[in-house]
Amino acid sequence: MTAADCLAQERIWFDKPRYDEAERRFYEQMNGPTQHKQDTGANSILQDIARARENIQKSLAGSGGGSAADYGELAARMKNLELENQSLHTVVEDLRCALGKMESRVSALEKRSSVPTVNGTGPQKAPSAPVKEEEDDIDLFGSDEEVDEEAERLKEQRLQEYAAKKAKKPVLIAKSSILLDVKPWDDETDMKKLEECVRSVQVDGLLWGASKLVPVGYGIKKLQINCVVEDDKVGTDFLEEEITKFEDYVQSVDVAAFNKI
Repeated sequence: MTAADCLAQERIWFDKPRYDEAERRFYEQMNGPTQHKQDTGANSILQDIARARENIQKSLAGSGGGSAADYGELAARMKNLELENQSLHTVVEDLRCALGKMESRVSALEKRSSVPTVNGTGPQKAPSAPVKEEEDDIDLFGSDEEVDEEAERLKEQRLQEYAAKKAKKPVLIAKSSILLDVKPWDDETDMKKLEECVRSVQVDGLLWGASKLVPVGYGIKKLQINCVVEDDKVGTDFLEEEITKFEDYVQSVDVAAFNKI
């Protein structure tokens, strides 16, 4: 066997470099050159840096404007405070002047009330007209006695008004609702007559209500009757004592229910 025959039998790809070159060109066409990608990335970074600088400059310019506006507002408030301070000073001065005039007037009244002496011989009677004028001036302020009398009069008037208002107010009357069980002696007891006897108990503060017959057993029925009483006038002991007086019909009386109204 010759060398040519041996090589013909071997599996060798002689065209591989050509296919590799074709594959490289294909991917370059699909993705673009590497250098172009690097240039594009650099340009994008530079654009981002430029935008960041622009934003920083705008922020600084905006903060500077805000500070100026705040300073202007603060200056206006300071000016208003100065004006208010000046007006307060004016008010205080006016009050001081009024107080000085009042002190002078009080001093003049005190001096006028004192009795003068002539050559040490004793007190001299003051003229009637000035005294009257002085009394008129003092009456403008009012005396303590007049103030006390006025306060006592107002106090007495208010006490009378309160007493009259309290007297007109209706008094709350405490009442109770009572349910009584009245038992007869046997089944032959006339229950109608028994109820008439119970209702015959009439006193101030007692009001009888509805009634009914309730079976007890062995043909016997008890009378269950309701009533409303005023607590200060009628009690359960009184009702039991009065009803049991009808001993021909009533065997016993029990309180089945007791409720405050």
